[in-house]
Amino acid sequence: MATIDLQQVEKKFGGSYAVKPMNLTIKDGEFVVLLGPSGCGKTTTLRMISGLETVSGGTIKLNGRDVTWAHPSDRDIAFVFQFFALYPNMTARDNIAFPLQAQQVPTAEVKQRVDQVIHMLRIGHLAGLRPGSLSSGDQQRVALARALVRQPAAFLMDEPLGALDADFRETMRAEIKRLHIEQHATTVYVTHDQIEAMAMGDRIVVMSAAVVQQVGTPAEVYHSPANLFVAKFIGSPGMNLITGQLHDGMLTLPGANRMPLPAEWSKPLLAALGSASGEVVLGFRPEAVHVNSLGPLEAEVYASDLYGGFTMLHLDLGGSNVVHARVSRQSNYPIGTLVKLSLNPDMIRFFNTKTELAIQREVVPA
Repeated sequence: MATIDLQQVEKKFGGSYAVKPMNLTIKDGEFVVLLGPSGCGKTTTLRMISGLETVSGGTIKLNGRDVTWAHPSDRDIAFVFQFFALYPNMTARDNIAFPLQAQQVPTAEVKQRVDQVIHMLRIGHLAGLRPGSLSSGDQQRVALARALVRQPAAFLMDEPLGALDADFRETMRAEIKRLHIEQHATTVYVTHDQIEAMAMGDRIVVMSAAVVQQVGTPAEVYHSPANLFVAKFIGSPGMNLITGQLHDGMLTLPGANRMPLPAEWSKPLLAALGSASGEVVLGFRPEAVHVNSLGPLEAEVYASDLYGGFTMLHLDLGGSNVVHARVSRQSNYPIGTLVKLSLNPDMIRFFNTKTELAIQREVVPA
């Protein structure tokens, strides 16, 4: 497998950036997901790694070898596209064997490697069929097999599940992750689906407007977003973000709500705001909200959605600020009900209203 190193890599189209200078090291055997909305630069980044797109600046290294200007065929990388690009006149087996035959691999070795990957993906029953008679999920399995049979240094996958329906996506998500673990294959995976990113990635690279916003594990980008964009983009729904006024250790929120500031946030907020008073954004996930009669905050039930395993309450805090709270599925709060709520102090975050960056809290020794 391989280490992929991007050093100040950028891409411009005319005077506009598709990818602003970025540094990223993908370790040997790591599964890294490039995540972001359409047009953020994630696919362009993948294409630059593969050599399908030339860089406007910077250096790309594969296992320490500079491949910035190397032809795609000289990079030892397999690319899996969203649309399967199978040869319609060939059987599944012939499609899988084609890359090896093109490299003039001996016939006996071709058969051995094709048989091995067909067995690994459990698609022996599809081997003699042509793509037109296969479901979209089975076509994607054949496309994966064609990439795997090459035994490349790294796999690049561009929204490979985007054309599949929900059931196939879940199945293929597990399949790809299982193959990654079994083969310890360095993989760079592009998606706009945060559920895919959270479920599959060892690390997630969150991108927006051609800029890397945060690089971290799924837990890091979810629980400790680097800025307001990541806080809103990650999560379904995203993080609750409420603007409040800080004064003398008390945070005033919309609807005449007030809550005391946890001790570990006093120094970080003082340093960020430059004083003990000022405007700040309070962030917290739906699971950080506890609805109980002793809570210091009050809100009105705006809507209630049952998700099967839990209920999502939408609470009007005042001033058009709706808070999402995850509660038990047995909870029954009619619309219009006034409820009290508190926040888990370990799960709240603060953001600077001017820079939109996260404020780092003070770590209090145990």
